Parts: sequence; structure tokens; C-alpha cells
Amino acid sequence: MKTIKNLLAIVGLVSISGLFIFAVQKPADKDVEPEEIMINDYNVYALKLPDDLNFAGEKVPLSDPDVYERMDKELLVNTYWQSNGLLMFKRAKKYFPIIEPILKKHGIPDDFKYLAVIESGLTNAVSPAGARGVWQIMPETGKENGLEVNENVDERYHLEKATEVACKYLLQSKNSLGSWTLAAAAYNAGNTGMSRRLKEQDVSDYYDLLLGEETGRYIFRIVALKEILKNPKTYGFNFQDADLYKNIPTFTVMVDKEVTNFAAFSKEYGINYKILKIHNPWLREAHLNNRSRKQYMIEIPEKGYYSKP
Repeated sequence: MKTIKNLLAIVGLVSISGLFIFAVQKPADKDVEPEEIMINDYNVYALKLPDDLNFAGEKVPLSDPDVYERMDKELLVNTYWQSNGLLMFKRAKKYFPIIEPILKKHGIPDDFKYLAVIESGLTNAVSPAGARGVWQIMPETGKENGLEVNENVDERYHLEKATEVACKYLLQSKNSLGSWTLAAAAYNAGNTGMSRRLKEQDVSDYYDLLLGEETGRYIFRIVALKEILKNPKTYGFNFQDADLYKNIPTFTVMVDKEVTNFAAFSKEYGINYKILKIHNPWLREAHLNNRSRKQYMIEIPEKGYYSKP
């Protein structure tokens, strides 16, 4: 808005029934220059749902009014939660290159990387139920699939190993339930839970099920995040590659004995304990209990990336 010179002083902004009206009066002193009023040109728009929304190649049936409304809701919520959305773009740049080849190796559709996004926001999250890590794996599930899970070492926080376990679980779900969409929903509700609900309601498709809020939103949230992350400009996200988070190159050090002090261990490689834990979050304590002399591969960042100016 242009400055109003020597004519009117804007003294208030009044809201009446949702309409904003400027209250104005003559200036008390003709020599006083009114302040320029800055208005943030921020608009909220309804979104047009793409006709071809799908998960792992399985179409979202938008012709169903209930499905349409639920899909519309999740796309709106995630589009206009801008700070969270931008963080997803930033983290995806860092972690998707690690997750994608593991999914591909196991024959899991690439869309399942978005399941990790809604599970944890691509962070090492901790759930009230006891799930941990990017893939939110429960303790028993981790142990049953070969992960070490205890107070000293918790490989649910090891992204590569946790992704391997998630793939095994998803393949079992797909073989049991028959579709990738149901397999994804079972990641939230469990294979037994999904099978029981399908039988009780005498249907065979996720979109025909009446479910609790969390599982009922689950696939819609995944598809919404997929659509937004694949089409940032369409949904108003503006950034450059330099704005996104990057992976720091590392090399591995094999350890097959106890480590009594990781702070001292870190200094041997020119880093500190904090940096060691950033790259090895599965090391849960400041020491390693390894009386069995198991081989652990510890990631050490290449020199120069954490150098102080």
C-alpha cells in the first residue's frame, strides 16, 4: 500500500464479520508523516486433487465421496503446514538416497519411502508405545528380525538395518493381505489387525474399511506427502538445492572389543562425542559393552566437514 501523504493517518484496523475496515482521521500535525503500512499478501487456496493419485501404483478411488473428502483434507493439512513441509523436503534430500536402494533391492515400491516420512518425519522419533527410529520399529519386531535392541546398542536407530527390517515386514504383509495399500496400512495396524477388520466388515479393500482415526488417515497421509514432495512448486514450496540437508561422507571403523570411553575414542578420529553420536545414533551409551567381541561398524565423518573456522 502506498504511503498516504499529509492527508490521512491510519489509526486502526477493525474486523467486522470477517471484513477488515481501515479507520482513518486527519493528522493532528500536518508535518507528521504517517507510517507506511505493510500488509503481508498471504492467501489460502482450495486445492484441486489430481485425478491420478495412487499408492504404489494402486489407484486412490476419488470417485467415492468419502475418499475424496479424506484425501482433500490430508492434502490441505500438509500443504498449509508449511514449516513441517519444508523440513520434509530438507530431510528427504539427506535420507531418501539411503532408503531408496534398499527398498529397490527387496522389490518394495519406491512409494514406501513416504511411509517413513509419516512414521517419524525422517527423525529418530520415540513413540509412547516404545517404537523407535525412522521406521518406528517395536522392540520385539526388531529382535525377531535380527536387530540388537538393548540399553547399550539399539539398531532400530541404524537407518540401513532398520530399513531392511521394514522391508521384510512389508513383504510379509503384502503376501498375507494381497495389496501394497493394505500392506502399508498393516504397518500401522498390524497384519492380524488388518486381516480381522477385513473379515469382520466383509470387504477386501482398504478404502472400503471403517477404521480408527490413525489407521483411517494413514494411507491418505502417505499419498498427500508423496504428492507434495514430488511437486513442490505446485503446492507453494520454494527452495534451492543449497537449502536442503546433505549427507556427510563417512568411512567405517570396525570395532570388535569393548570401548570404555567414546569421548576419547572420538578424539582419535578428530571429532567429538556429539558428532560420533550424530552418525551412529544406535550407540545408546557413552561406552560399548562388547564382551562377546562382536564386530560393529562405526561411521566416522570424512575430515573437513566439521572443522571449526
